[in-house]
Amino acid sequence: MTRTPPTTVTPVRLWRWRRNPLRRHSDVVEAWIVLATWVLAVLCGAVAGLAAAHSADSTFSARRAEVHAVHAVLTDDAARTSVTGTGYDDGRVWASVRWTDAHGVVHTDRAKVVPGAPAGSQVTIWTNSAGRIVSAPVTGAAADLQAALTGALVAPSAGAAVWVVGWGVRTRLIRRRMAEWDEEWKQIGPRWGNLSGGRG
Repeated sequence: MTRTPPTTVTPVRLWRWRRNPLRRHSDVVEAWIVLATWVLAVLCGAVAGLAAAHSADSTFSARRAEVHAVHAVLTDDAARTSVTGTGYDDGRVWASVRWTDAHGVVHTDRAKVVPGAPAGSQVTIWTNSAGRIVSAPVTGAAADLQAALTGALVAPSAGAAVWVVGWGVRTRLIRRRMAEWDEEWKQIGPRWGNLSGGRG
């Protein structure tokens, strides 16, 4: 008595795109949905990433145009060490500074300076149109890097959003197909049972 070797099922790639008697119209529609989802996810992700990077770069440029560097003078000795001790500390300390704007008005405020700087030292600060001290704008390679990182974070998020929508459409199509199969089986199942009983 010879044993029949077990049969192996070889998956057929791209079967929804090939002509075969088992392929239904819903299979073709599903194939197009999958293809469109991949294409749109890649395109939308790339476009959204580029748009986000361009927007970030424009924001940096706009901020650079709104602020300007001013030479100020320390009115007191700066502390020698920073006492904040946080992970966001850049090593500088707060000190009082004085400067004169373009209209000849003298301003006094506090700004971050190098630790240990003596009174009378000249420092560079950044001010806005209202004459208030602000943080230095992001420029050069740092601005390019932040814009690129912004685009890199937005791109996959936009692509994932498109993918979720496409997956939802495909899931609804699969459920609809399964419902159609159930209806067909309700009609064919009894006939199949009668045929099997008649043969017995």
